Formats: sequence, C-alpha cells, structure tokens
Amino acid sequence: MAIQETMGEAPAKASFIYDPKVRGVFYQIVLVAAIVWLGWEFITNAARNLEQQNISSGFGFLKNTAGFGIIQSLVDYAEESSYGQALWVGFLNTVLIAFLGIILATVIGFVVGIARLSNNWVISRIAYVYIEVLRNIPLLLQIFFWYFAVLRAVPNPRNSFEMMFGTMFLNNRGLFMPRPVFGEGSILILIGLIVGVVGAFVVSSWARKRQMATGQQFPSFRVGLALIFGLPFLGYLLSGLPVTLDHPELKGFNFVGGMKVIPEFMALLLALSIYTATFIAEIVRAGILAVSHGQTEASHALGLRPGPTLRLVVIPQAMRVIIPPLTSQYLNLTKNSSLAVAIAYPDLVSVGGTVLNQTGQAIEIIGIWMLVYLSLSLLTSGFMNWYNDRMSLVER
Repeated sequence: MAIQETMGEAPAKASFIYDPKVRGVFYQIVLVAAIVWLGWEFITNAARNLEQQNISSGFGFLKNTAGFGIIQSLVDYAEESSYGQALWVGFLNTVLIAFLGIILATVIGFVVGIARLSNNWVISRIAYVYIEVLRNIPLLLQIFFWYFAVLRAVPNPRNSFEMMFGTMFLNNRGLFMPRPVFGEGSILILIGLIVGVVGAFVVSSWARKRQMATGQQFPSFRVGLALIFGLPFLGYLLSGLPVTLDHPELKGFNFVGGMKVIPEFMALLLALSIYTATFIAEIVRAGILAVSHGQTEASHALGLRPGPTLRLVVIPQAMRVIIPPLTSQYLNLTKNSSLAVAIAYPDLVSVGGTVLNQTGQAIEIIGIWMLVYLSLSLLTSGFMNWYNDRMSLVER
C-alpha cells in the first residue's frame, strides 16, 4: 500500500532556481543585455575617437561636391556632382556588372555542364579541362589576366581591330561601337517592347496551362520571340524610322562618337562569368545525374530524340536540384564584383573608397557598402526562392 501511494503521488516541483524555463529566460536576458552593452560600447567608443580626430559623423557629406571623375557612368555625372551622386553611379555600375555576369555565367555554365556529360570524348574532355583549370585559379589572377595580358595588350586606337564590317573597333582604350540615337516618335518602340514582353509572358502561361490540361504543345517560345522583336520593329516602322546610329570615328589619337565599353568593364565581366561558370557547370552536371536514367529511357521509348529529351524531360526535373546551389553562386558573383577595385573599375567599393579617402567618413561608407550588398543578396535570394517554389514538384 505504501508503494502504491508513493507511485500515485505527483513528482515534486522543481525549485524556482532550478526550473529549466526560468533558467532559459534568464540566460536569454543576459545574452541580450551583453549584446546591447557591446553595441553601446562600440558606438560610444567610435564617437569618442571621431571627436578626438575632429571628424564629424552623419551623412551630411553626401551633399558635398565630389571633385573627381568616373570613367563609366550610366547616369549624368560630372566632377561638380555630389558624393551621393558618385555613390549612386558606383551602385548602378555594380548592379550592371552583377546582372550581366549572372546571365553570361549561367549560359556558359549550362553549356559546359551539359558538354561535360556528352558522349563525344573530345567535347567532354574539353569541358573537364575548362572546369578543373579555371575554378582552381584565383579570381583576382583571372581579372589581372584579362585586363593586363589581354585587353591592355591589344593595339592602340590607330591600329584598332575592326569588327562587324568596320562598324566596331577594339583597342587598348576599349570597345567602340555604334550608339543608337532615338528621335521623335521613338516612344512607340518602347511601347511595342513592353507589350511584346507582356504578351510573351501571357502566351507562355496560357500554353503551359493548355498543355497540362490537354497534353497539346504550343510553340510559345517562338511566338514570344516574335512578339518581343516584332512589335518594337512594327513601332519603328509606324513612327517613321526615328532611330539612327552614331558611328565612332577616329579623330586624332582616339575615337569620337559612338558608344564605348571600357576595358575594365570587359575584363571584370569576362573573369567573373568564366570563373563562376565553372561552378555552375558542376552544379548542372550534378543536377542532370540526379535525374533517374529511367526518365531518359522512357522518353526515348516514346520517340523523343536526345535534344528534346534533355530540354523537355531531364532539365525541368534537374532544376529542382540545380536552383538551391545556383543561388549561392549568384550571391558569390555579386559579392566578388567588389574585386573591381583591383583594376579601377568604378563599382560601389571603388567609388566609395575614393569618397572615404577624401572625407574620412569610414563608418558611414562601410555601412553603405554593407547595406547595399546585404540588400542585393536578400533580393537575389528572395527571387531565387520564389523561382524554386515555381519549379517544385506539384503532386496531383
């Protein structure tokens, strides 16, 4: 009876000090207090040091005149512009190199990754050597190679390489090409482009739903291309051919007119794209190998050739494996673009470094750098996560 009464009693309640929930809350409060204290110490110490060096804090310096030039600007900029405008130019240059680099690296990576699995021994070996050599050479050395050994080694403007029937010229000062000049009525071309892109998206969505419902395919890709290129061309004709080309001409020791792509931009774009493409190629190869070989055999049994099998059966299933690590490579490419400072390409870090040297606002400039790259990374991750959800397997 004594044993039964003992077993029926409720376990003794732990004391307040030894309660796991209480200790957990206590430790969290201590941790938060320690973080707040460290933050406060950092802020007060930084403010004290800035005061001792007579450096004013804040972002008021962004309104001051910059006084230095920038060799590439996507918006209006002059030496009389403000530091804020200079940083804006650097930000746009960073976004441009990251956006184009991601596109080019993705194209090269998919081509090389598929070539790595080719049954042709020569193609497979070439892809293998490309991957193993270039991914093991530091990115900074590749940037130096393209800039100093390739683009700086081409002839001077008087001995430029002529391309595209004499309309483009490559020399050690950059790539010069015709610049489109939009006259009155060019707005119809822009309207046609917008309508074409929206129409291509609508046709693609309709074709996908139609195929899921009926199994019938529709040439949405070709129709989309026709809309994207055809409608702007129609607007060009209806508006009376308002677009002309300003061709570059050699005058003196340099080219005048046209559009110029600086060597720093080309070197950085090539190095970032070719280097990142090696990792994307391995991701693509792993994604394709993750698809069951039975899928390929089944598609061949239905009469599909290797090309349509890869495009319609294998790649769509492999994308669920490819997209997550692909996101990391996109983030790496964006952050690696900060190496542009090594060849003086005017990205955010390079321009910000000049502003920092002139103003001494180290905390503010570094804060801007961190905020911008954090925002770009979060936007890229958010978009890729959305795309990954779109590509996920939906059970019916």
